[in-house]
Amino acid sequence: MAVKNGNSKNNSNYMNSSKYKSRNLWSGFLFGIGLAAFIDETIFHQLLRWHHFYDKSTTDIGLISDGLFHAFSWFATIGGLFILADLRRRNALWLRRWWGGLLLGAGGFQLYDGTIQHKLMRIHQIRYVENVFVYDLIWNVLAVLMIIVGLSLISRTRSRRQPGKAVSHERS
Repeated sequence: MAVKNGNSKNNSNYMNSSKYKSRNLWSGFLFGIGLAAFIDETIFHQLLRWHHFYDKSTTDIGLISDGLFHAFSWFATIGGLFILADLRRRNALWLRRWWGGLLLGAGGFQLYDGTIQHKLMRIHQIRYVENVFVYDLIWNVLAVLMIIVGLSLISRTRSRRQPGKAVSHERS
């Protein structure tokens, strides 16, 4: 094992810090994807009934596709929360990095939905109206803003270690 600053304990802390930085990011990212998908499915699919996940078939198929989409959103949400709980248990939660991951995941999901699913694949539109451009513009601008803020939060944590937070306090 390499020794940093003449102390192998510092090197161990650094390696733990790197591992937990990644886990904080992935936890927030998964939770962000799940949260954005859940909000999309709940508001636009169920409450407003603007579209279904798959609109190129019957309403029944659209409802089935919404159910599968809803299940996906919950798997991502629960996965992110399990990682979050583990980080808290290990006293390794880095909130700024986690929020950056959340915004990156939510914005990335929304931008993917607005560009790939809405425009390239055309499996549904955000709303079926004459001037859908306004809806698409708002949807994608909000996505880009979430990505920018998320990346900004992540970049602020890139080179810094979370003092006293990235070390496991478990007993073997």
